[in-house]
Amino acid sequence: MTMPTTTTPVPVAEPDVVAETRPPRERVRPTAGRVLAWIGLITVLLVTVFPFYWMLRTSLSTNSALATDPGNLLPAGLTLDAYRRVFGLTSLEENLAQGGAGSALNFWVYLRNSVIVSTAITLGQVFFSAMAAYAFARLRWPGRNVVFAVFLAALMVPGIFTAIPNFVLMKDLGLLNTYAGLVLPTFFMTPFAIFFLRQFFLGIPREIEEAALIDGAGRLRVFLRVILPMASAPITTLAVLTYITAWNEYFWPLLVGQEESVRVLTVALGIFRSQTPFGTPDWSGLMAATLVAALPIVVLFVVLGRRIVNSIGFSGIK
Repeated sequence: MTMPTTTTPVPVAEPDVVAETRPPRERVRPTAGRVLAWIGLITVLLVTVFPFYWMLRTSLSTNSALATDPGNLLPAGLTLDAYRRVFGLTSLEENLAQGGAGSALNFWVYLRNSVIVSTAITLGQVFFSAMAAYAFARLRWPGRNVVFAVFLAALMVPGIFTAIPNFVLMKDLGLLNTYAGLVLPTFFMTPFAIFFLRQFFLGIPREIEEAALIDGAGRLRVFLRVILPMASAPITTLAVLTYITAWNEYFWPLLVGQEESVRVLTVALGIFRSQTPFGTPDWSGLMAATLVAALPIVVLFVVLGRRIVNSIGFSGIK
């Protein structure tokens, strides 16, 4: 004979009771300091973004309309002819009819050259700077601190002082108007890159390296398999900063890369601006080319901007 089983009901809290137990959210009251901070932030944002908008507005205008209505905030004579001229989709007659330059802008060739030069400089500089920073941070050798002090002193030397000696060296080596001549002066290392990575390597616990050495790993394997993976954040930050610097470089490519086959975008834009068949530059075409040239860097910084900001203040592993 089975006895009937009884179940005791589980008390369920009423919705209003649950709501009453939650702490009420405190509404942040606007203060004078907070309002001024927001006003200042919005002002700085507008000042920063406005040049990009002005570039876009000018690129969507016609040169004739810009001459008659230069102060209008909206595009004057809305058209995409400037972008068609930049990408080589128009003939010489059409360029002249639209108020453009007398010669075509080989945009894709210059873009290819900028990508090749910037990528090569970034790969070489980040790798060799990481090796040098590891040697300064971990290896013990005579004169280490003296050599590092010399590297830090090099930060105070303007780049214009080394431009002429480097140019003479590239000329003697026969590397003018070559990718190697554009890349070599900044390919191996820079004082800032070494200092930046050394500060991170100093924060890595030595016990991790000692454990790898006890297991039979050599210094090179420890560097490649242990140190570099742990330093992925600052290395990514350094790579992005190096790529942006190499992309925006103008003076050195102007000295070494004068031929069109190795001419980069920054130099090409300067030459494009100097072409004035009608007495004035092709402002709409110039702004269109500048906007398209800056777009890869803007996208790169937007995608990795948060990581860059976080890595600059990160000095090691806690």
